[in-house]
Amino acid sequence: MTSLDQAESVFAAARPRLFGIAYRMTGSVADAEDLVQEVWLRWQLADRDAVRNPEAYLATAITRLAINESQTARARRETYVGPWLPEPVDTAADPQVGAERGAVLELAVLLLLEKLTPTERAAYVLREAFDYPYKEIAEIVQTSEGATRQLVSRARKHLADERRVPVERADQRKLLEAFVAAAQAGDLAGLKELFAQDVVSYSDSNGAVRAAGRPLFGAATLAKIFAAWAPGFWAGAEASYVEANGQWAVRLRKDAGTYAVITVTASDDGIDQVMWLVNPEKLTAFQ
Repeated sequence: MTSLDQAESVFAAARPRLFGIAYRMTGSVADAEDLVQEVWLRWQLADRDAVRNPEAYLATAITRLAINESQTARARRETYVGPWLPEPVDTAADPQVGAERGAVLELAVLLLLEKLTPTERAAYVLREAFDYPYKEIAEIVQTSEGATRQLVSRARKHLADERRVPVERADQRKLLEAFVAAAQAGDLAGLKELFAQDVVSYSDSNGAVRAAGRPLFGAATLAKIFAAWAPGFWAGAEASYVEANGQWAVRLRKDAGTYAVITVTASDDGIDQVMWLVNPEKLTAFQ
């Protein structure tokens, strides 16, 4: 085996984890793929004989690139039209994305991570999704072990403060099915009954299609709006259930292909978030 063949073998083994780190850091499949490709180029040019731990080298490279990318992505999103949601991945078709741990993969969690600093997010992802030791995380994000523990602790607290305890996966599916049935029928009372009082709806379109340009709040308000949408939005739709980021979602298709992927998060209070992904650029995994 040549040196380059060996390098390729090592990289191929690490690739799923590298993509997993980059995707959880950026919320974008395209950005994650670009970062993985950049690490591959760096790995080819590296003095590999001097690298004692290739896996640690590659994880460090992808994480630091992702921290930089997160900073520039925030600036780009200032021009994004309407709410931004992470790009969903089909975890049924590509189970490796969540193979090591399903943690830090749900769209709602990735959305909350946007509120962290890039370094906090990196520390949290490495610890919660990939179980890296604090000492190794500290080396990757270039801080002390004590500071790393604080980063992870702050991130955990932020998520705990912002998020209710989610229902089980089977219950999330039932609530999603009930939501789809009520939304299709324009059932105002049925929708309102499914929602937590402070439910919020996000529609990610980037202006490519007509959608709500800001988050919408409240059970009564959302029930009224969704019931009014029913005749146009759902007409002629072929609905099927898919696995997006380890949770159930509904895919809507017409002749031209998939035009929406919708998911909900829920707690004992009912559905507390509805996420409408209607930006065509974010639906490629579900065509």
